[in-house]
Amino acid sequence: MTSDLLAEYTTFHLGGPAGNLLNAATRDELIEFCRQHPLSLSSRPETDVLFVGGGSNLLVADEGFDADVCVVATTGVTMTETSDVETRVTAEAGENWDEFVAFTLGCGLSGLEALSGIPGSVGATPIQNVGAYGTEVAELISSVEVFDRLAGQIRHLSPAELEFGYRTSTLKRAQQRTGTAQYLVLSVTFDLRRSPESLPVRYAQLASALDVEIGESVPASLVRTVVIGLRRSKGMVVDLDDHDTWSAGSFFTNPIVDDPDSLPAEAPRFPVTDPLSGATIEARTKTSAAWLIEHAGFSKGFSIGRGRASLSTKHTLALTNRGQAATSDVLELARTIVDGVHERFGIVLEPEPTFIACSL
Repeated sequence: MTSDLLAEYTTFHLGGPAGNLLNAATRDELIEFCRQHPLSLSSRPETDVLFVGGGSNLLVADEGFDADVCVVATTGVTMTETSDVETRVTAEAGENWDEFVAFTLGCGLSGLEALSGIPGSVGATPIQNVGAYGTEVAELISSVEVFDRLAGQIRHLSPAELEFGYRTSTLKRAQQRTGTAQYLVLSVTFDLRRSPESLPVRYAQLASALDVEIGESVPASLVRTVVIGLRRSKGMVVDLDDHDTWSAGSFFTNPIVDDPDSLPAEAPRFPVTDPLSGATIEARTKTSAAWLIEHAGFSKGFSIGRGRASLSTKHTLALTNRGQAATSDVLELARTIVDGVHERFGIVLEPEPTFIACSL
């Protein structure tokens, strides 16, 4: 029996009831839902609708969302060989992301291996420009099919139109402007290589775990195995029996600063690259949110109040529900950490999850 409690559809296991809930298993159901719920810029976000995929990037209010909710549950994958070395793969939005990654590797395609173990659905990945261990989906996406609720039509957006950036895209910025989803992702198309070898390893921790130099390639299946191991060690692979995974993964994005000299000398520094061209943006520097949190005095397992919500005991970048938390507990913990980092370093951490009917 389908529950109307949104806690049943989020990896935080938090969120009150939905007004009405539709589980859309077909593309026709998705499009019909969108046509029945056109977007008007005069509408208030709290009276609009909510689309839920894997629920891995949502923090929903304890009071729930008193409007229509559509769970995107569409499935299907198609493939077309586009050259001697590349295959174009299109996945429906409701496909489980990690299962899709495993499927592509099983078909002898490489490119997505470093993004293994990430919870959620395929349709969510272009919104956030999901990335990990040196790879972002922006590098591999050739187009995204969306239903534009403002225009009332299906569109195919190119990488140029998607304007990918660090953990952002046209899709996300439109949502931030309107306070709700202007674009519902219907499918995502990737250009992947037909090769057993991985993309060149770019991330130092991954290279160390693989015992290779930066820039080397190894079997893509090996990268997947090692990445999942690294993610599991940080509580970043969903496991119902492990409360460190009752989270939205990394709760804060790594800050990008214009003046690296403003950072403490020992703070990590990473280059900022254009996700499409791969060129380094010289004027900007990325630092580690986890490092800032730890050096502001918040250690693994840090909690406040009754300890119903805490930092993960494995990784300081994840805020977790210890089993009895309310959304308000997570918000209080997040505010404490944001205030502490700002007081210590003058940097305001930006949350990565989408907040539904609540805010910091």
